[in-house]
Amino acid sequence: MREFWRGVVRVLEEGAPVELVSILSASGSTPRGAGALMAVLADGRSFGTIGGGNVEYTAQKTALELLERGEDGLREFRFVPGDAASLGMVCGGDVTVQFQYLPTGDQRALTVLRELVTAFGGSADTWLVRRVENGRVTAMACADRCGTARTPWPLPEGLLQSRSVFLGGWSALPAVRAGKVYICGGGHVSRALVPAIAAVGFRPVVYDDRPEFADPALFPAAEALLCGPFSDFSRQVPVSGDDYVVIMTRGHQADYEVLMQVLRSPARYLGCIGSRRKLALCRERLEAAGFTAEEYGRLHAPIGLDIGAETPEEIAVSVAAELIAVRAGKLK
Repeated sequence: MREFWRGVVRVLEEGAPVELVSILSASGSTPRGAGALMAVLADGRSFGTIGGGNVEYTAQKTALELLERGEDGLREFRFVPGDAASLGMVCGGDVTVQFQYLPTGDQRALTVLRELVTAFGGSADTWLVRRVENGRVTAMACADRCGTARTPWPLPEGLLQSRSVFLGGWSALPAVRAGKVYICGGGHVSRALVPAIAAVGFRPVVYDDRPEFADPALFPAAEALLCGPFSDFSRQVPVSGDDYVVIMTRGHQADYEVLMQVLRSPARYLGCIGSRRKLALCRERLEAAGFTAEEYGRLHAPIGLDIGAETPEEIAVSVAAELIAVRAGKLK
């Protein structure tokens, strides 16, 4: 998401206009849900996606027409075979798509978008909020968890949620999510996991006790690399209730040291890699140290969804899927 907004800002700063295409709402079965984004440029290029297929093709054509006229627009697309307004797809749903014209030299829009890009360097939930009136975007601002926004209108109650919402003429798109994924251990699975979760909006931070394994060259998609003894993890990392902790160190002892520090933390997610035998031994040690079965029960162990993963890349997919499920409220 950060790269998408950086791309929009870069195009505007280079002196070219952009038609910002976004799904405001979706119902039924659709290729992409609310919040999907695409930017269309005057030369026909685009980046981002609202689902591919006929809906994206039609949206790109519409965006180019609106871009040439310098206009906003609101369109509804249906995916019902035989329906007069259908795009010929069989998904069985419909989407409302907003087209927002961003002209060159629009300093108000650039200020908001730059603020949005800057917000990715922080750790607070941040939304892009837009007022939509008669198909036109008449106001745009960033909002934080408290609802702070630089607009002359109060935001509707319930607008700022973990998913995209279109309510009372306001669109709220979650752009920056609070919380980081602290990955303890910089081995092969971590190297596969970091780009996988960064691509779906998580903010990975790798922690290892070996400098050569906490090397930025190994983790170009990581937000940060930390190095220190695993026994000092909690002193270096103040885990919050928005954070995820993924434990995949090189051995049983290091896993145990991290678990001793995080099992009673407010972390949103705790997961540990390992065989059932290794994890059973670790659980015995933790219970002997005074941790309860309920406290240990918070731990996703073995980590990841059970998809039969074996290779580091497959395990990364299973862990990424589990993190997505937790973020979406499908899994505790």
